[in-house]
Amino acid sequence: MDGLNLLPVFAVGLAGSVHCVGMCGGIAGALSGVPAAAAPRRTIPIAQATPTPAAGTASGGAMRAWTAMLPRQLPHLAIHNAGRIGSYMLAGALAGGLADGAGTLALASHWQGVAYLLANTMLVALGLYLMDAWHGLARVEAAGNLLWRRLLPAMRYLLPADSPAKSFALGALWGWVPCGMVYSVLLAALLSGSAAGGAATMLAFGAGTLPMLLALGVAGARLRQAMQRPAVRAGCGVLVLCFGVLGLVRHASGLSHGWLDALCLAVPP
Repeated sequence: MDGLNLLPVFAVGLAGSVHCVGMCGGIAGALSGVPAAAAPRRTIPIAQATPTPAAGTASGGAMRAWTAMLPRQLPHLAIHNAGRIGSYMLAGALAGGLADGAGTLALASHWQGVAYLLANTMLVALGLYLMDAWHGLARVEAAGNLLWRRLLPAMRYLLPADSPAKSFALGALWGWVPCGMVYSVLLAALLSGSAAGGAATMLAFGAGTLPMLLALGVAGARLRQAMQRPAVRAGCGVLVLCFGVLGLVRHASGLSHGWLDALCLAVPP
């Protein structure tokens, strides 16, 4: 897998990150604070009921306090997200390594074709999910709860996240939250055919989700409300849907290589 094939993976992560708003927005907000030992009593001062300041003054004060918090918030958010993306890369390496081992089997081309169809079908399902047109992908996410329930108790040993090691470990656990979008891209990582290719695929995907999740950690509820607007979700859903449909059309028509490589999540077998 080369850099050209990673561009659509990054784009899916970027567009699909509106799903992260509902799925992980609360987690990003909860992890955005500085460690308990260093945290102030209030992250952003709340204006007192009396005397009532002018609206502009109150807004300006909140904005100054929020800006002052950024240098302390961003390092912790970066560490949490590094752990999250590290988990994605580990999962991708496992998926790609599995495919590499299976590549020696006589039926390798058959299962690769099935995996390619499934990967693009999952993208279509993700696009419809983002558009609120079909919610079948939620059932796939529910299946991941079996693993998540086993990992969840470990979080109590990592709170408060008062060290970089704890922050990274907490982020690494976050990376295993059941998510249909992650599962969709993991199928593309499987098709990369190697552990390195699978890890690179998931790194590109994680990088695509990073801007939204960093912004969610900083801006919180206000950004969540904006990103949950139907028009925003529909636009992002259409983009992801197009990637999936293009991959399916390419496979059905037998088209190969050329400029379509830059628009397909995985190269068909």
